Amino acid sequence: MALAEDFLEFQGGHRCPKAVLVFKAGISHALTRCPSLHHARIRTTNMVERLFKEVKKRTKVVEVFPNETSASTLATEMALRTSEEWALKRYLTIDVLEAN
Repeated sequence: MALAEDFLEFQGGHRCPKAVLVFKAGISHALTRCPSLHHARIRTTNMVERLFKEVKKRTKVVEVFPNETSASTLATEMALRTSEEWALKRYLTIDVLEAN
């Protein structure tokens, strides 16, 4: 949990205050619900970094969004598609979560 606290101290909510609020609200629940078998796979951020890189690439193509909602919609759609792809790859097994 120290890493989460370090992040909150570093970020302070200046750059992305909405994201920091969401992080604060859900980080403890997310960390306590994760089975120990998944820890080795989720401690790396490679998959998330790749997702962010793809979102950045797509938003550069659009250049100017008419409003914040349209940008959010694009990013959400990309995250949903990526989530579907990850689910098919069986990166993390769901049966471990169902057992808890």
